[in-house]
Amino acid sequence: MIKFTSVTKDYPKTGAALKDATFHIGKGEFAFLTGHSGAGKSTALRLMYLADRPTTGEVRVSGFSTNRMSQREIPRLRRRLGIVFQDFQLLEERTAEENVAFALEVTGARRSTIGPRVMRVLTQVGLASKANQYPRELSGGEQQRVAIARALVNDPLVLLADEPTGNLDERATRGILQLLKDINASGTAVVMATHDLDIVRSMRAHLVELQHGMVVYDSAEDVTERETASP
Repeated sequence: MIKFTSVTKDYPKTGAALKDATFHIGKGEFAFLTGHSGAGKSTALRLMYLADRPTTGEVRVSGFSTNRMSQREIPRLRRRLGIVFQDFQLLEERTAEENVAFALEVTGARRSTIGPRVMRVLTQVGLASKANQYPRELSGGEQQRVAIARALVNDPLVLLADEPTGNLDERATRGILQLLKDINASGTAVVMATHDLDIVRSMRAHLVELQHGMVVYDSAEDVTERETASP
C-alpha cells in the first residue's frame, strides 16, 4: 500500500528532513508516525500525497511510484487518498455540507450524486444535524469531523492525518481517535502523524518512530524478528 525505500528528502535552506527512511504500511493497516517536532513526520506524509518528491529513494503509494509518476498522474493518486490537517483548513464562508461537497465538485462528480454522498459521510462522522452550520459555529472537534468527512467523501483507500488532534482538548481528541478507528475498521488504511505518546499507547497499531529524519523504530520489523526467532 505505502512503501518507502531508502528515502531522503533535502530542503535547500533546512537540509535533510528525512534520511534513508525505509518502512512499509500494508493494506488496511492503522499506522502511527511518531517523533518529536521536526522529526520528519509531516515530510513523510507530504511525500505520500506527492506535495513533495524524494531527493533520493522511492515512495510507492497504492501502485504509484515517485520514480515514474508524471505531474498529470498526481491527481489520480490523490483521488485515492483522504488528507486531514491539524488546522482543519475549512472554507469559512461555506457550511459544513458545502465544505464537504467542494471536495466532490473539484473532481467533476455528477451534481445529482453530490448531496447523497455528502450526507452519508456527515452521518458517518456524527454531524448530519449540523450540515448547515458554518465552521465558526462549530467546536474544534466538530470542525475536525467536517474535515474528516471531506477527506472520506471520495471513498479513499488511505486516510492521511497530520496531527489531527493537535488543536483539540482531551474529550475531542478521544472522539476523533475513535472515529479514525471506526474508519479503519471499515477497511480504509489510516496513517496518523502524532507526537502524543498517550494516543500511541492507547491502541495496538503499527508504529514507525522518527528521530531527526531517521527511522529509529518500526514495530512491524520487531514483530517479524520475534516470529523469525521463535522455534
